[in-house]
Amino acid sequence: MARRLGSMLLTLFGVSIIIFLVLRLLPGNALTSSLGVSAGLLTHAQTVALDHYYGIGQPVIQQYGSWLASTLSGNLGVSLSSRTSVASLVGSALPVTLELSVLAMILGLLIGVLFGVFGALRPGRLVDGVGQGVSVIGLGIPSFVIGTGLVTALASLFHYFPSSESFASLSGNPWLNLQQVFFPALTLSLGIAAALMRTTRAAMLEVASQSYVRTARGKGLRRATVTWKHLFLNALVPIVTMSGIQLGYLLGGTVIVEQIFVLPGLGRLLVTSINNRDFPVVQSVTLIFATGFVVVNMLVDVAYNVIDPRSRTR
Repeated sequence: MARRLGSMLLTLFGVSIIIFLVLRLLPGNALTSSLGVSAGLLTHAQTVALDHYYGIGQPVIQQYGSWLASTLSGNLGVSLSSRTSVASLVGSALPVTLELSVLAMILGLLIGVLFGVFGALRPGRLVDGVGQGVSVIGLGIPSFVIGTGLVTALASLFHYFPSSESFASLSGNPWLNLQQVFFPALTLSLGIAAALMRTTRAAMLEVASQSYVRTARGKGLRRATVTWKHLFLNALVPIVTMSGIQLGYLLGGTVIVEQIFVLPGLGRLLVTSINNRDFPVVQSVTLIFATGFVVVNMLVDVAYNVIDPRSRTR
């Protein structure tokens, strides 16, 4: 566990360096981002004073050290465009992204695992064909294309677009919240379901050829017992692996989908901040996405020890 934590912290440290340096390579800086064309009207003394205020005049290493120390202490800085704390912006957007990600993962697991299991039990049958069709759609069509098509169809054919109203919180208006989050989650879940369906189907077919499965069937055990206890449980390791990978990438996939469905989550906040060259917000949101990805992968490693005791000796 200590080695995993050390590896995770080292990865996040490297990611923070890359984020910081890449943003410094973009045109403009904090001064031009906050003042725009008005920055050209400043006197030399005003420019020097503002450079000192924003820390632009400091060496890059010193700028990075100051930012990292502030971030570790919980101070994410102040947004250059809205003049509000980054922590408050992230605090209001994070629950939206988490809700969207969790719902998309649940839908992806339900669709992908169920179609994968029943497709492996009845290869070549109708349910297997439907599952293969879902996988082709999920893997072959980008989520932004699916999302754009879904928004267009709902608005033009059914005159239905719940995101035209202000976003409703889950506690304030659960029904409207579910309507606003369901279709973006469905859009994201198709890619997850496609990968999980293929992984589950392949793993189940491989396990089905093992001798202990034939023995279980020969003993006259119920079909449901053989399916879920002997087949599914022994095929769980690759399914968990793929679930972890998809959940990690899902956090980044919310960027485009939230923009399409006008959800006020971290993804939309990131896009808006990039357009505004709002470096403090971009740095914080990107680091949060990276942290989520790394933490998910660490949890997948821990899950291996629970699912497969043989991995504990490795």
